[in-house]
Amino acid sequence: MKTRILQLLSLVLGVVIWFSPVPGPLSAQAWHLFAIFAATIFSVVSGALSILLAAIIALVVSVFSGTVEPDVAYSGFSQGFILLIVVAFLVGRGVVNSGLGARIGYLLVRAFGKSSLGLAYSMVATDALIAPAFPSNTARSGVLYPIVYSLAQNSGSLPWEESRHRIGAYLMMTSMAGLGLSSGLWLTAMAANPIGVAMAADYGVELDFGRWLLASSVPTLTAMVVVPWVLYKVFPPQMKQTPGAPVAAAAALEELGAMSGHEWITLATFATMVVGWALSGTLGLDPTAVAFLGLAVLMLGGIFTLDDIKASGDALETLIWFSILYVLSSELDRLGFMQFVGDLLATHIGGFSWPVIYVLSVLLYVLIHYLFVSQTAHLLALFGVFIGMSQPDVPVELMAMMLLLATNFFSVLTPQASSCNVIFVGSGYLVGREVYRYGGIATGVCLLIYLIVGTPWIMLVL
Repeated sequence: MKTRILQLLSLVLGVVIWFSPVPGPLSAQAWHLFAIFAATIFSVVSGALSILLAAIIALVVSVFSGTVEPDVAYSGFSQGFILLIVVAFLVGRGVVNSGLGARIGYLLVRAFGKSSLGLAYSMVATDALIAPAFPSNTARSGVLYPIVYSLAQNSGSLPWEESRHRIGAYLMMTSMAGLGLSSGLWLTAMAANPIGVAMAADYGVELDFGRWLLASSVPTLTAMVVVPWVLYKVFPPQMKQTPGAPVAAAAALEELGAMSGHEWITLATFATMVVGWALSGTLGLDPTAVAFLGLAVLMLGGIFTLDDIKASGDALETLIWFSILYVLSSELDRLGFMQFVGDLLATHIGGFSWPVIYVLSVLLYVLIHYLFVSQTAHLLALFGVFIGMSQPDVPVELMAMMLLLATNFFSVLTPQASSCNVIFVGSGYLVGREVYRYGGIATGVCLLIYLIVGTPWIMLVL
């Protein structure tokens, strides 16, 4: 009964917005698409519908109502970075099939496995160390996911079952949050960062690799310590202390013995993919093609089979819902809705002291990301708007750097807030409502840390 009521409320929300007067600067098409998008997000957040079903209904309504042309509505399914996510799912299964995932998991447990919190910190640290060589946070998610997946399974925490709460759900959520933080730590860790630096230069803010790292280091490292602990408290794993786990892992490694042929093939393939992704910009390689190459090698080696593809429903589910939401969000931006929201907020923020304008600007910049699927699209659409509406009151170096950092740490705000989330959300260890709730908490914690710790630090060093 509760689910039916929430579904009805989602429908009512969409209908009310649809038939409300269209704001002057917007077209009816933009307003109607917003009605569909708002109802879709509400249905997922409230638990009325799964994210897959909500996205499918949104697609149907968008096309049948004439709000989105069919060729546009289906265009997300051909996006290379979305296919990269799907292939990363399949490669992850191959890493598990070969036994390499279990071996890596046992090695990590032997080193850090006295507590689930220790394992979470090891995942965040691993990502932070490899991040400067990866301009794609989506590609990095493909590196971390098989390791986290294996750790969860080896701990008796299985996807789509209640045992996911044993440790898998917590590790997936923390790793997803860690990806956003490591992307903010290094200038080269996310594709949108250099774009933002170029845009900031138009306002007289000069940032290079060293200045970025200096400005981001203190608040980001603080968040890397605090966020896993906060998630440990609000989204706790059932398995917390595991003092015997390192000993058991060492025994399991001894029992596994030397690496098998399948493990060596998988390791070589995985290492080649990592190098290919890391050097994709330098060598002119397409990251999605690199992923497909790795999958082909695993299939040739008999490590990943056609039966595995048939069993990979999570990959298909992810392809469908993320492709749809990506298109809807992109169309909202193209139709000027995002610009309209930014300009509307700008008219209501003036007249305050600069610290108030600064805090409100950063807060609103983060909250608006509920409407976006792409971090880069958000940056391109609103970075200049928010810089402009904060001037001349707020120090421009502070405002620019904080917006650039926010573009990274808000990546865990929703399941679709970043393409690097998708593989974790589709793992079977998390559901959409949990990501909205605990991703929102993690984003709120980051917002406080960056404002309280980051503001004075950035003003000091820039």
